[in-house]
Amino acid sequence: MYAIIETGGKQYKVSPGDTVKVEKLPFGNNTDITLDKVIMVSKDDKAVFGSPYVSGAKVLASVEETGKDRKVFVFKKRPRKNYRRLRGHRQNYSALKIKEILLGG
Repeated sequence: MYAIIETGGKQYKVSPGDTVKVEKLPFGNNTDITLDKVIMVSKDDKAVFGSPYVSGAKVLASVEETGKDRKVFVFKKRPRKNYRRLRGHRQNYSALKIKEILLGG
């Protein structure tokens, strides 16, 4: 059984027991949350699609940790112009442990 959820403007394929890094959520560590923006649920070779979301479907998860991801470097250069810029960026994230996928109705 798996589901496709939407959080932080991105879509993630999750199964019970998975740990997923998503955009930072406003919850503390060890907090149980319910994700209700479920786009698709697949169970026993049957798929249920929403338009845009599946009504009555929920994904139960807990926030394992919050932190900053690895650094991504952005380097810009213009040849023969002596123009060089180096910037770094570290994205905040929340690691979610997926507990259960509920398909109601």
